[in-house]
Amino acid sequence: MPFRFMLTTIICCLLQLTLVVAAAQQPRSSASGASATANATKPGTADGAPSPALAGERRPLYRLRKSDVLEINFTFVPDFDQTVTVQPDGFIGLKGEKQLYAENLTIPELQEAVRQAYAPVMHDPEVNVVLKDFETPFFLAGGQVSHPGKYELRADTTVSEAVAIAGGFNEQAKHSQVVLFRRVSDDLVESHVLNLKHMLDTKNLAEDLHLKPGDLIFVPQNSISKIRRYLPTSSLSMYSSPTQF
Repeated sequence: MPFRFMLTTIICCLLQLTLVVAAAQQPRSSASGASATANATKPGTADGAPSPALAGERRPLYRLRKSDVLEINFTFVPDFDQTVTVQPDGFIGLKGEKQLYAENLTIPELQEAVRQAYAPVMHDPEVNVVLKDFETPFFLAGGQVSHPGKYELRADTTVSEAVAIAGGFNEQAKHSQVVLFRRVSDDLVESHVLNLKHMLDTKNLAEDLHLKPGDLIFVPQNSISKIRRYLPTSSLSMYSSPTQF
């Protein structure tokens, strides 16, 4: 009997200890789960860390380019007011100061750079920079379109709309392999092949990409038109309209 009583007592103590440990750990698990849920659902994050791809700039500021014209005004020292142009090397010449690299800067960034450039000769200079003239955004259309060339990009435009602006496809166009070239950097260009024929036939333009300034649309030549000059005229009657290619 004493042995059974001691064994029962030990088992009860172990059960009580297990319950206490489980109760102590439960809030931590809940808190940990809530934290994990918060991290997983927090906008602009991936695995708890900020993700540039998810939280990038939604409305990026304009960045200066070559040939942009700027007006620089000094609130308390109007004698230093000046109009400058971004040179082909990316620099602007400041009155009484060295040249300043301006290409790819935003207006606020250039404003601060000009303020720092004149800080040694002025006490806390107050500078205002205004963009007076800039190159109009554009896209290029080439290949088998009716009017290839350079077109202004003043509004939101898709690839199919850009082809229409360029006069539409001509009879030698290959509608199913329209190529969009987009420059990512000075040394890198990405390309997208679009089947506009399928989009237009199905009346579904969900994959019709939106253009960005500087994009190039190229419409290749279809197979029939490539061999047409080698075929007798009578042989062409066996083919249907080249717009199917």
